[in-house]
Amino acid sequence: MPTQSARESPLDWLYRRRDRSGIRLISETQLQAGERLRIDFEIAQLRPRLTVDWGRAVEGGGGRAGSGATAALDITDRALAARERFGMALQAVGPDLANVLVDVCCHLKGLEQFEKAAGWPQRSAKIVLQMGLSALARHYGLDTRDRDDVRARSGPARVLHWGKEGYRPSGVFGPDDRDDP
Repeated sequence: MPTQSARESPLDWLYRRRDRSGIRLISETQLQAGERLRIDFEIAQLRPRLTVDWGRAVEGGGGRAGSGATAALDITDRALAARERFGMALQAVGPDLANVLVDVCCHLKGLEQFEKAAGWPQRSAKIVLQMGLSALARHYGLDTRDRDDVRARSGPARVLHWGKEGYRPSGVFGPDDRDDP
């Protein structure tokens, strides 16, 4: 997997920047979700190849390097699993958010570059990216705020009813419903 410096990643750039009130443009959870998507993208070998991998050609013992048949046989189980995880992540966020996530997180396009290519208004990609990263974090189980809120609100399970103290319903659930001969 190729290494990169923090300066190359638009996500790292957004994480290091703060808005006027001093809040980071993306949270650490959003950064982790975007990096996880990028890592699966790289492991899945989805980045288009522009050159021939001569190491594979020599190891393969003949055949054309990069040919369709050889490339299909070279993919590992790890890469297949990464492709499946990548596809499930994009499916979880939906097609509206997937495009900006793939371009920014995986292809490392800047927000302005993405906005121009997509024909979006200026500064709109940042908001859509934030929504996509939040959805991605929920998919990966990284964003625990929602789960913690539900647990805090729910507490122990209680049954609520509209009866007075000591009220017991008659009928199917009450003691008067027994068929005693």
